[in-house]
Amino acid sequence: MLEEHKLKRLNELSNKKKSSGLSEEEGKEQTSLRAEYLSNFRNSFKKTIENTKVLDPDGSDVTPEKLKEIQRQNNLRD
Repeated sequence: MLEEHKLKRLNELSNKKKSSGLSEEEGKEQTSLRAEYLSNFRNSFKKTIENTKVLDPDGSDVTPEKLKEIQRQNNLRD
């Protein structure tokens, strides 16, 4: 995820925006930090989904073919 000091700064800017508003420079900083945070979140979520195996109640593998193909390309599946 995002480095702790960057996440803390993003939260500070968010709180300041709600209370007294941000300067133009702070707004740009917030936008940049938010973009970095979202990028990291999306990459992490994608990796989680790509490592998921879907089973039905009987224990049969019902992982969608599209996901199986991605897993094969990443050498996660035979």
